[in-house]
Amino acid sequence: MEDVQWCYDNFINYRSLKSADNVRQQLSRIMERFSLKRTSTDFNSRDYYINIRKALVSGFFMQVAHLERTGQYLTIKDNQMVQLHPSTCLDHKPEWVLYNEFVLTTKNYIRTVTDIKPEWLIKVAPAYYDMGNFPQCEARRQLEAIITKLESKQFREGF
Repeated sequence: MEDVQWCYDNFINYRSLKSADNVRQQLSRIMERFSLKRTSTDFNSRDYYINIRKALVSGFFMQVAHLERTGQYLTIKDNQMVQLHPSTCLDHKPEWVLYNEFVLTTKNYIRTVTDIKPEWLIKVAPAYYDMGNFPQCEARRQLEAIITKLESKQFREGF
């Protein structure tokens, strides 16, 4: 019961922490079963938080919005105009965001967001970000430029 008190004293939900630990143990067992090495970025590394955001992109690549010139965000693929939810704690309006929740009230909001780089989307989910199935918008033009840049870089490095 000491763990419960520590969680309470530190404003952490004990059940959520136990659930997260359970998921971590499951993933660890799966990695062992497939002989995959468990590695972590050093906490002091400048890539620590970048790698966390990249991992989020791997799972939520379909839940992305782009900041348009109008100042509104437009969700990728389904072109829904949205705003960052007032509870968002970002101190700026990133050009590209990944979101966890789409909240529909009197306005369309996206909640639990993080800043991402569009290059990550292309690398993680190239089939999903195939421009042949993409609506016309500012995000498409930017992604097309990034794809061209990545392809030319791969071409140069490939030979």
